[in-house]
Amino acid sequence: QVQLVESGGGLVQAGGSLRLSCAASGDIFSINVMGWYRQTPGKQRELVATITDGDRTVYADFAKGRFTISRDNAKNTVYLQMNSLKPEDTGVYQCNVRGILAARRTDFTSWAQGTQVTVSS
Repeated sequence: QVQLVESGGGLVQAGGSLRLSCAASGDIFSINVMGWYRQTPGKQRELVATITDGDRTVYADFAKGRFTISRDNAKNTVYLQMNSLKPEDTGVYQCNVRGILAARRTDFTSWAQGTQVTVSS
């Protein structure tokens, strides 16, 4: 019903930058919250950042000052600009979108498959 397409992961040296994108499409009436989560080796999935339709943002402590989340409502797309990357940022980054379906006007939550981010030292 709702499809998410991620892009932008890859391999980068420590100190470098990457920009992740996640575009939502399908049976969407509205999107309330868009966010990024990650799973790093040996850890459970954790919040990176979220952004509401009113542009309120929440960041994990490790992301503050280095990562910036933004969204383009016209494109149903959320971005994560990651700067000053560290080897411990290595992991799978997943986009999450929550909103309301168009046909049934019910809530939905969708997860993207995830994109690998590898930061070499």
